[in-house]
Amino acid sequence: MLDITRLMRRAGRVLTGVDRVELAYLRALLADPVPVFGLIRTRYGYLLLDQTGLARMEARLAGGEDGPAWSKARRLAIGRAPPPLLGRMLRRKLPPGVAYLNVGHSNLTQRVLTTIKAAVDARVCVMIHDLIPVDFPQYQRDGVAKAFANMLTRVGRHADLILCNSVDTQTRLAAHLPDAPPTIVAHLGTEVAVAESGDIPQGTVPRRPYFVCVGTIEPRKNHALLLDLWEDWGADAPGLVIAGNRGWKNEDVFARLDALPPDGPVRVAHGLSDGAIAALMQGSHGLLFPSHGEGYGLPAMEAAARGVPVVANDLPVFHEVLGNIPIYANATDRYLWKKKIEALAKRTPSQAPGAQFVPPTWDAHFKTVLRVT
Repeated sequence: MLDITRLMRRAGRVLTGVDRVELAYLRALLADPVPVFGLIRTRYGYLLLDQTGLARMEARLAGGEDGPAWSKARRLAIGRAPPPLLGRMLRRKLPPGVAYLNVGHSNLTQRVLTTIKAAVDARVCVMIHDLIPVDFPQYQRDGVAKAFANMLTRVGRHADLILCNSVDTQTRLAAHLPDAPPTIVAHLGTEVAVAESGDIPQGTVPRRPYFVCVGTIEPRKNHALLLDLWEDWGADAPGLVIAGNRGWKNEDVFARLDALPPDGPVRVAHGLSDGAIAALMQGSHGLLFPSHGEGYGLPAMEAAARGVPVVANDLPVFHEVLGNIPIYANATDRYLWKKKIEALAKRTPSQAPGAQFVPPTWDAHFKTVLRVT
């Protein structure tokens, strides 16, 4: 039984990294011979879908089909229950000993975790993508760090297995949950989207060599460093395309973005398709990743898989998954960042996916995970 609560709540929006992982699990479990069910937390209770219902929801959740996702899920549900009757519904609809997979950091409540185990003797497997809310609480919305810490405590108490996307995440988890249940590491698959230059909105790409920065515009991603560099650069600055939706607690950066001249070297784009992001990367002189902390860093993986240079903050997870491929520069060293960017701006950008880096595959990921869940 896969929890798809996060995907349901994100239906109709551009999918983030964690959303894409939940979608990859949905697709892999639908293709697996073992029967799969889907659990969804709604405003009023819970929905349970069988394999047929999940298969019919997949296109809607992936963004390939229009229409209201919630009403479709209710029509397809084989079971509905208000919160107090969750256990009764699961006992009626599921075989005992089911594996409950939650890979989206959503719906990990005390009720769900205890009821699932009591009702159908479930084996609870939870993926932890990162420890950012507790390792970097200064970059979070109010209340997020405490809520995440409470969620970790519940997972530590009730999970039978914790899935980690990197050794770095596993190490950080052990620091917060020294008595954690067994953990395994399975690197996430990286899908290299087809570049669709026609999807790029007009006026997004500067008429000069340019770089891209991909990710939600939030304090942890450290867009402020790049804006500082470009403000100091002057008229001969290369282009910079910041591709991402606005996040939280970043009013100063938002104000600086709002003040940018429309024909200047720095451009901002949000809500871009995967094809547009891929085309922007492919035509760029490099991906800039000055983030203060990451659980995995999918944009850097995607850029490296295309042969696009990556300049990244010197984080352990990048060394783990990318080795010596990125150009590392500490996020506190503005001079070094500028020198690295200047050097890349003199190169010719890649015109075809490079062969220097072969990213992890979802097939390898699921061979590891499904063997132990």
